[in-house]
Amino acid sequence: MTTQRTHDVVVIGGGSAGYAAARTARDGGADVAIVDPGPLGGLCILRGCMPTKTILRSAEIAALMRRAAEFGLSPVEAKASLPAIVDRKNRLVREFADYRIQQLRDPAYTLYEAPASFLTPHLLQVGNDRIAAKAVIIATGSTPRTGIVPGLDHELCMTSDELLDLRDRPESLIVLGAGPVGLELGQFFSRIGTRVTIVQRSPSVLSHLDRDVGGALMRALEQDGLAILADATVQRIDWTRAQPLVRLIRQGAEQTLSGALVLNALGRVPNIAGLNLSAAGVTVEAGRVLVDGGMRTSQPHIFAVGDVTNLYDIVHIAIQQGELAGWNACHPAAAAKTFDARLVTEVIFTDPQVAVVGLSENACRDKAIPCLTASYSFGDHGKAMCLGAMHGFVKLIADPATGLLLGAQIVGPEAGELIHELIAVMYYHGTVQDLLQIPHYHPTLAEIVTYPAESIVEQMRSL
Repeated sequence: MTTQRTHDVVVIGGGSAGYAAARTARDGGADVAIVDPGPLGGLCILRGCMPTKTILRSAEIAALMRRAAEFGLSPVEAKASLPAIVDRKNRLVREFADYRIQQLRDPAYTLYEAPASFLTPHLLQVGNDRIAAKAVIIATGSTPRTGIVPGLDHELCMTSDELLDLRDRPESLIVLGAGPVGLELGQFFSRIGTRVTIVQRSPSVLSHLDRDVGGALMRALEQDGLAILADATVQRIDWTRAQPLVRLIRQGAEQTLSGALVLNALGRVPNIAGLNLSAAGVTVEAGRVLVDGGMRTSQPHIFAVGDVTNLYDIVHIAIQQGELAGWNACHPAAAAKTFDARLVTEVIFTDPQVAVVGLSENACRDKAIPCLTASYSFGDHGKAMCLGAMHGFVKLIADPATGLLLGAQIVGPEAGELIHELIAVMYYHGTVQDLLQIPHYHPTLAEIVTYPAESIVEQMRSL
């Protein structure tokens, strides 16, 4: 029997972005419903950040153990047990998910564990219930991109979702795509004994970042044992005796790769199938929900946050967007709070790590923004040498007139931690001169940021 209920705010999706939106709307005094068909927990906890970082830690330790002789220790034979690694990952994911489920089932919300579909801009079908809403926040996340290469739908061609549960280590793995997912999982499997080949269309990995960033990481990964085929376009995948044959064009010539498994790491797309957004009058372009700075869609009472907007596939940004949407949904008459992209940050958890914040050199050039840049190598940094972690560099981008820090890029040890000092300086609109005034303990990795800062100050003096 169909019943109709009414809520002030309905949040579709109970992941990081959706829960942030629901919590903010609740704190604003709204009657909030959360709709999620399950499994509850969200992409970050179940299939993204937490499980991948858990298994990467195992591979990092194995790689370091194999270097024991380099540090004057007896050689160690580190053999990885993939089932044990997966079991540890599952235990932690269950713990994280249980906590999120506890939050979602708080009596402060009404939780509907069913799929949602719009009937009208203000009315949703949720399981057997019809829900009327004053405001709706769409936070349904993303799914792996499929169907873009012929032959990609075979059972031995996996997405990251499926590969995370693999318990039998493959002898070989062909990774299609050199973004964060492909590189992190590719290096993981390489370090536990799988022969890994990464296929990419661009000249270097992480093609969305500055060329020197991708180039430095690619050299480090190749030294770590990964085979990387750059400037290669996959034509199709043929299957012979249950073995994938990846047909590609590289440097104008046809080439064929064979392996035990294929990882589809060609990106993700917004998860909007089944929402019936046309009935809601919500504009969708190129498969993504269009939003303004306040996360409003073409319907002023309907918002979209996180991966469905296809703006940034980064969890902390999805949370910020959720908080903005939650506040704006509860204050329709007030001036909207809007998203500030100045401090957009990304971290890739390869070894070495990659971390970036703010504007890149490419962005400054494309937007005709004057800038000065300077880099300093970890290979010439004392603490990095002590750690035996000398791949990569730190690069700062600053305004030539004032020294205002516009952006930063790090390829190197603990880049994901080091970037936060630079985020903090940028948050307070600090300068490269400020970086030189802030005390930096010696010897630490963090003091490396003072060297490119000093170089930029010298450039400013010469101007």
